[in-house]
Amino acid sequence: MSENVVHLHKPTDPPTPDTAPTVLTVVPDVPPARPVPLWVRSSRAIKTGVTHESTRATVRAAARHGLYTFNGGRIVARRAWDGRTGSRYERMIRAAEAAGNLEAAEEWEERLQRFRAARHHRRMDLLHSPIEAAKGVAVGAGMSIGVLVALGVVMALNTGHVGDVITPLTATVDFIALLIRIVQVVWGPALTIGPFLALLALWSVGRKQHAAPNWALPANVRSGEGEPITPSIVVKALRDLGVPALARAIKEMGDAGASMLGPIRIAGCGVEVDVTLPSGVATNEVQGKRRKLAENLTRHEHEVFITIPQAARTVRLWVADSGALDEPIGPSPLVTDDTMTADYTKGKAPWGQDLRGDAAALSLYQRHVLVTGLSNQGKTVALRSLALWLSLDKSVQFLMGDLKGVGDWNMFDGLATTLIQGPTDEHVIQVTEMVEGAVAEMNRRIQAPPGTVFPPLIVLVDEAQVAFMCPAKGTGKDKRPYGGSKADSRYFMAVRKIHNQGRAVNVLMWQGTQDPTNENLPKLVREGAHTRASLALGTESQARMALGDKAVDGGAAPNLLRPGLDRGTLVVASDGISIPAGQSSITVRTHYIDDDAAEVITDRAKALRDGVTTLHAIDRSADHDPLADIAAVVGDAPRVRTKDVLARLSARNADAYGGWSFLDLKRALDDADASPYKSDGVMVVSRDRVQRALANRDTEGSASAE
Repeated sequence: MSENVVHLHKPTDPPTPDTAPTVLTVVPDVPPARPVPLWVRSSRAIKTGVTHESTRATVRAAARHGLYTFNGGRIVARRAWDGRTGSRYERMIRAAEAAGNLEAAEEWEERLQRFRAARHHRRMDLLHSPIEAAKGVAVGAGMSIGVLVALGVVMALNTGHVGDVITPLTATVDFIALLIRIVQVVWGPALTIGPFLALLALWSVGRKQHAAPNWALPANVRSGEGEPITPSIVVKALRDLGVPALARAIKEMGDAGASMLGPIRIAGCGVEVDVTLPSGVATNEVQGKRRKLAENLTRHEHEVFITIPQAARTVRLWVADSGALDEPIGPSPLVTDDTMTADYTKGKAPWGQDLRGDAAALSLYQRHVLVTGLSNQGKTVALRSLALWLSLDKSVQFLMGDLKGVGDWNMFDGLATTLIQGPTDEHVIQVTEMVEGAVAEMNRRIQAPPGTVFPPLIVLVDEAQVAFMCPAKGTGKDKRPYGGSKADSRYFMAVRKIHNQGRAVNVLMWQGTQDPTNENLPKLVREGAHTRASLALGTESQARMALGDKAVDGGAAPNLLRPGLDRGTLVVASDGISIPAGQSSITVRTHYIDDDAAEVITDRAKALRDGVTTLHAIDRSADHDPLADIAAVVGDAPRVRTKDVLARLSARNADAYGGWSFLDLKRALDDADASPYKSDGVMVVSRDRVQRALANRDTEGSASAE
């Protein structure tokens, strides 16, 4: 008998896959999406159609051409009203009064009175004109008939037919009838087409004046990029400048605000216009808003320059053609003209072009030069261009120190008497002693007999800020520092001495510095330069250091030049360059002369000279050999003028030869049996005589030793 087992508890182990029951999941059908209402789809379609660019362009075109016609009619009506009434004169009177120009107001009032008198005379003539016209018609008709009858009589006498007497009258009547028929044919179409032609004429007037809202204008006109400068554009730009007194004055002038403007003249790659400001508006208020004015004129800031001419309460605006200043200028004449020479006294160095596109040339005669700017903006190339031109005058001597030392001045090796290149304190010491040697030469020239003419000596120091910031001190008892801006600084005092007296004897100081401050470009040094030029700078205070307060207050703004983009563009303050009357500075875009082209120019300069032995260091040794030093400075030249030998000796060793005169040189050469002699009217030193004296001395020394 089998037993049934009843389990009272459920099994706790989960069922195995083999024993697990199969579970079926019933997924109900997804309900269908609700249909989008028709009004939603319609609104979306309408929105897409309305916002589509083609629709926008169509609406803009329709609005634009419709407003061209409407506003063209307004312009024509305004012109007709101005021509028939004195409203134009009244506007000009109000404009002159608003500008405070009472003389102009009186002149316009006189013109208004003359216009009214002439109009009254014409109206009085109209009272008598009908009678006069009737008389004229009667007389004209009678004379015409008489002439035609007389012509017919002549024809009848000629042909023998009496009927020919009225032939001219008949022909005239037929001609008049033909004209009437033509008018009858044309009159109907003319009445139909005439209004359309009138509308077309009004549309043309509105189109030329862009008489439509800005949003309706074409894209190229809306952007305004490169838009020509017109009086209305200039007046609007001034009105929106944010100067309340100026805006009120222009508003009171009505649309005659252009009376503030002088003629708009083409000036190089742009235009120039003088603006006479209304009473109560200062020129510096406009100068201080250069960026906003440029943007109002649809230009970039660097494409608008504001200067102060001679006329009172006037600013001069120069507005470049859009993008013109980003185009490079042509090569230097020094590169393209291999026959060019220089004249230190009367010539001018071809430096570049001004903003008008005219050649900008700089006179270097008895002028100290300072060129400054931020690093890598073209300072060395700009300064080197002047030296390259002057090297083509064979009378010019150079003492050069490059405190950067990367080879920018290598091409002057064999051309400069001294060429020191390097950034270390030792190089600063060498350059300082070179400048001190130039001071000794200057003193020698000053003590020469009156009327003595000296060749120009250019003392050029590039990266001069390195010298001013040099911490090195001398080893003498006083241990004077080489750098600094105090009275004990050797470099500073040497430069100051040349600035004070060098010009009179043609000893000139040229310096190039970067990123000027009061520490690396002392006030007394920068103000001692006759020609001051600046590339792009960071701040207005630096611009004042570089060019002086007068130039900056007159509109010079090298701090607004774009670093990198305006490389080679200088703001120049100098009486050696042609500057428009009333301005204190001029902007020059300098020619770029690369190293290879500079080498070619200096090779031409070397061919003009007898040969120069370039010293690359200053001999500071206590012992010196005058005859050997004379031979060294004479170099390979067959003969050198005695005054040039003295200058080179002074540069070679200022302590030993700085105080030498012609008599000292003559004595040293006479003792060696190498006396100077006269050639072509000037005293010279012969290379062969000096070399022979050295050889004889060495031979005698060897014999004595044996």
